[in-house]
Amino acid sequence: MNEYQMGCNQSNILVVDDLPDNVDLLYRILRQKGFNVTTAHSGEEALSTILTCLPDLILVDIGMPYMDGYEVCHILKANPRTKDIPIIFVTAFEQILNKVKAFEMGGVDYITKPFETAEVLARVELHLSLRRLQQQLEAQNELLRREVRDRMAIEAALQAANQELQRLAHQDGLTQIANRRCFDLCLNQEWRRLMREVQPLSLILCDVDFFKAYNDTYGHQAGDNCLRRIASAIATAVKRPSDVVARYGGEEFVLILPNTPASGALYVAQEIQEAVRALELVHAGSQISPYITLSMGVTAVIPKANLSPMSLIAAADRALYRAKLAGRDRISLEEVGFRSDHPHVLGDHPKV
Repeated sequence: MNEYQMGCNQSNILVVDDLPDNVDLLYRILRQKGFNVTTAHSGEEALSTILTCLPDLILVDIGMPYMDGYEVCHILKANPRTKDIPIIFVTAFEQILNKVKAFEMGGVDYITKPFETAEVLARVELHLSLRRLQQQLEAQNELLRREVRDRMAIEAALQAANQELQRLAHQDGLTQIANRRCFDLCLNQEWRRLMREVQPLSLILCDVDFFKAYNDTYGHQAGDNCLRRIASAIATAVKRPSDVVARYGGEEFVLILPNTPASGALYVAQEIQEAVRALELVHAGSQISPYITLSMGVTAVIPKANLSPMSLIAAADRALYRAKLAGRDRISLEEVGFRSDHPHVLGDHPKV
């Protein structure tokens, strides 16, 4: 093997030809111009040499025995590590067919023998310059892709953080259901939407019976756990994603039921009542039951311009007050009238 080895940290040209005279001539031309040159005398030797140190440019003779220049080019172009190395074919053939095939195989240029020094150097320098520009562009593109990925990762992290902040801002810290702020926002949104659609909106206001006595008997930690379990039971009783369960304050819970008439709201209230009873949370301080119970005020309305969300809350609060006045552990309904701002009381719904 006649090899002139160079360092891999500089531009590297690999010359492949089975004729030593051709190799020596190309070597002298390129070395006089300051290029580092490696040589190989067969296709097999060239492939082995490339594995040791990737060249920046390859000059390969087409008409070599055993493995010609076309096959060498085909193998290199099929390898992701070598597919971008520019290949210039060198041959004594003048036929157009050979030149066309050379380009079809992936060659970037074509030099014919006998060599013209100026032509060889011009073509080599051109394709080395193009290769350097291509590498610079690839490096810039990779840097840009990395910056884009980093920016997307940062934006995704910011979005996730904002979503978490939004969730925390609208979630009750104790019960993990919606808080009062979220309730106010959702009620106003649903009120405007259902006023446009002329559809009913129902509200259920729930209060834990004798909860102060529960805290006095079992302590505030037990009281917090009790509220968490009640919140979970209420949320389980609500089936539709559009319904909102929120902690209204203290031991009070509230439900927003869009597109729901009074009859549907009463059904949901009964489901909640049964779900809380099924918990069988012992309450020795209750004056009506050995277990935790709820009093509920239910109201429904078709939102109109002469009414407001506050009128719905006020009606639910009055219905809740009446349920407590009637003995607690009850569901009371008050449906807001459509022709005036004064509610029309339908009466108590007895406890189930």
